[in-house]
Amino acid sequence: MVDPRASWQSRALLGVLRLYALRRRDGVMSYRGVRRTLERAGERLRPAADVRWAAVDIEGVPGEWVQTPGAWSERVVLYLHGGGFVGGSARGHRSLTGEVSRAAQARVLAIDYRLAPEHPFPAAVDDAVIAYTWLLGQGFAPGKIAVAGDSAGGGLTISLLLALRERGLPAPSCGVCLSPWVDLEGAGASIRSHAHLDPMLMPRGIEVMARHYVGEAGDLRHPMASPIHAVLSKLPPLLVQVGALEVLLDDSVRLVDRVRAAGGRAELEVWPHMVHVWQFFRFLPEARRALDRVGAFIRGHIRG
Repeated sequence: MVDPRASWQSRALLGVLRLYALRRRDGVMSYRGVRRTLERAGERLRPAADVRWAAVDIEGVPGEWVQTPGAWSERVVLYLHGGGFVGGSARGHRSLTGEVSRAAQARVLAIDYRLAPEHPFPAAVDDAVIAYTWLLGQGFAPGKIAVAGDSAGGGLTISLLLALRERGLPAPSCGVCLSPWVDLEGAGASIRSHAHLDPMLMPRGIEVMARHYVGEAGDLRHPMASPIHAVLSKLPPLLVQVGALEVLLDDSVRLVDRVRAAGGRAELEVWPHMVHVWQFFRFLPEARRALDRVGAFIRGHIRG
């Protein structure tokens, strides 16, 4: 049941998404279909008029700088887009990265990491490491960098932090995960219990994307692919936001629990009656409030 206190915009969006979900409930989109759908969504959800972007080559990894007025040139958010590791792009996420720039008062470096199934794990992790070390080489201090991502990009955010720790590289100031996917096995109880509530993701679709990512013979429990299985100690402070309707709700809950159990700092925000990565829909009042929280968190850890 939709909370009557939710905005009319969020109630209307939920209705539209559920109608769309009914049309595809018995089928699973191909990875090419995921790519087309996400690109169409990016075209329809255009960034605000004051968002500016410029292409950049990051040692062979394509990306773009995104910023809004008031962004501090020495403060940067490395952004890792969602799309189940098989789709999504920096271009398609401009509406979201533009608002992250606004809220954090920072430049955003959004990258186009390689996608599965053409480039399975660990290609995305390797590209994220390249982008982070490139930022260091450009003179950005680790304490002036935040890492953020949504969905698969939220999981990739954790994988990047683990990879930096393993390589002995300096950690960024903080990490932000929006509806992160951190368990490729889909072992969380909400995968099944919320399947009738979530209009965005289907359990079978998650299984297919996970297999594309690790390959037919790959290990779904590999800690760098499914960071829920990693040792989650010595990570920078984390903010995790997730919608209460999501099949991935338990990914966020378990992630935060395990980071805290390992002695780390992690904040969990479960937003009532919100869908997967609702922050993407910048016309929602709830999206603006959530991104205000993201911005405050990043600014609080990148000082000066």
